Amino acid sequence: MAEIHVLDESTIDKIAAGEVVERPASVVKELVENSMDAGAHAVTVEIREGGIEFIRVTDDGSGIERSQVRNAFLRHATSKISSVADLMSLNSMGFRGEALSSIAAVSKVELVTKTADDVTGTRLCLDGARETAFEEVGAPDGTTFIVRNLFFNTPVRRKFLKTAMTEASYVTDLLEHMALSRPEISFKYVINGQTKFYTNGDGDLRAIIYRIFGRDIAGEMLEFQVVDEDIVLEGFLGKAVLNRANRNFENYFVNRRYIKSKIISKAIEEGYQPYMMQHRYPFCVVHITVPPESVDVNVHPTKMEVRFSNQNGIYKLIAENISDFLSRQEMIPQAGIGQEKKSGKKEEKRGLPPKAPEPFERTRRLADNPVGVANVFREDAGYNSTKNDTDVTSDTPSFFVDNRTDIPQTIQQGSLANVPCVPPGKILGTPPKDNASLEIIKAKEQIIVEKPEQLNFFDEKLLTREAKQEYRIVGQVFGTYWIIEYRDKMLMIDQHAAHEKVKYEQILKKVENNDVYTQTLTPPVVINVTPKEADVLQSYGQYFRELGFEIEDFGMDSFAIRGVPLDLFGHDIQELFEEVLTQLLQSPVKGVPQIIREKIASMACKAAVKGNSTLSFEDADKLIEQLLELDNPYNCPHGRPTIISMSKYEVEKKFKRIV
Repeated sequence: MAEIHVLDESTIDKIAAGEVVERPASVVKELVENSMDAGAHAVTVEIREGGIEFIRVTDDGSGIERSQVRNAFLRHATSKISSVADLMSLNSMGFRGEALSSIAAVSKVELVTKTADDVTGTRLCLDGARETAFEEVGAPDGTTFIVRNLFFNTPVRRKFLKTAMTEASYVTDLLEHMALSRPEISFKYVINGQTKFYTNGDGDLRAIIYRIFGRDIAGEMLEFQVVDEDIVLEGFLGKAVLNRANRNFENYFVNRRYIKSKIISKAIEEGYQPYMMQHRYPFCVVHITVPPESVDVNVHPTKMEVRFSNQNGIYKLIAENISDFLSRQEMIPQAGIGQEKKSGKKEEKRGLPPKAPEPFERTRRLADNPVGVANVFREDAGYNSTKNDTDVTSDTPSFFVDNRTDIPQTIQQGSLANVPCVPPGKILGTPPKDNASLEIIKAKEQIIVEKPEQLNFFDEKLLTREAKQEYRIVGQVFGTYWIIEYRDKMLMIDQHAAHEKVKYEQILKKVENNDVYTQTLTPPVVINVTPKEADVLQSYGQYFRELGFEIEDFGMDSFAIRGVPLDLFGHDIQELFEEVLTQLLQSPVKGVPQIIREKIASMACKAAVKGNSTLSFEDADKLIEQLLELDNPYNCPHGRPTIISMSKYEVEKKFKRIV
């Protein structure tokens, strides 16, 4: 029999480090979270060779006292909690006390830190958790971590790292999410000496979305906020046109913590379901704030998973409020004549305000230059921030304004208007492309520019019974599309998509109102299930009966399906039922299961009037009338638009009536 022995501390540390430090992005995550917990207002992250060879994280937080520096690298040493009871009311990002010891065990670490009360700072160097230097140094307030040669002493782990470019992409994705999670913190990210992106930490979430994802994305985001007792949902929801083929653009945060959750993803998708094509996923940035005692973050060493004490309640709250919010929006796509807009992450280089300060230099620079870092103008009608402040990108016309008396020619030509003063240090945007006015105030050699609010000249919905009184049906083109004139808009309706949606809603209403008829199956369909699936059938027995299913226990983990909803008769019942069970096992259900929705959509599609079919004006008018009665008339069951709009301005611009 093999001898049982206790592993040495070095081996234990390296094994434990494998749970926390998976790749360079894991190191960056732990160090940046420590910066957040230290109350940092600015964080700079620099990596080289994908973070494998070099990582530096600098912040202007509270720092670490000299007497506590060595303790910070001990296993299970933390200042975040003192007992297990503290886990029930966590307000910090970290709490395990494993990160620094794990990082030090598999890399060469240098720490420079100083508190506001200390005259000088402290420098500690570790080589694979072995101390090589501990000394007093001059340093500004805050902390700097330098991590070199990651996994240098664990070659087995190092060989599983990917290329430097791939590892850098993981770090980039992480920092983008961290910037979205904390708009009030200024982030600067540098790769191989080149600035990747910068946020100014003014709390403007839309500006960060603009900087990370680009103008086209930011222009299609809708501000969203819901307060339900002690739970708050807020952020931005993308319009249906921003759909993606995967869930990578579903950005959500729980108590400002970036996580991944199947419950939240499913709830978001449930809310978007009427507006999204099948197998497409929405774009959103949602902050979820819940009482700390109602969520458990102590699930996994990486802290990327959480559990809710009332997961069904959270699911329902998110799904219903997103669905309700989107139902109140005008979802008609605006068709332009010209080049289609590109969607996706912005490929251009992210901009950085001139002379952007490092965290340690921020206070001193602002004191020396009261005007602030930079005032940059951008001509951009696609980005409508809810605030007057906006961000800066290097691919737009800009110039730097400081205490000098010279004024760029573009400002001198602007008209004047009364505007309030803007605090020093603000980064300001240009007005829209219409001839909105600017106010240039030069006082004590300071220049302040205010962006006026844009007016919404068309804030009423197009698809209402009242609006229909002004519709004028012009005719049909290509045997498929109906042209309608309404004020200064030209609407185009896809008759197949519109009729499909009407049929779909009619069938779905019957299912949801329990107004369904059951078709008896002869002989019955017998299915075999696992113990878990059998439990689901018992739990949702009443649910299936309301949908029109007749199911009996057939013994030996088998069930006999003796009846199905009449509208689903003729489909592969065994396949349908197995898919419904799979969905019920994966996540909670609100309303009609998705697979049944898909079958109903398929039935509606087959029954709807096809394209290239001529309809009379009376039939078209009746179809429009039925479409207007729906809660969501904008998309067919598969997510395609039923109607698009083009403005008179766009048409006249194409004919050169407007130059």
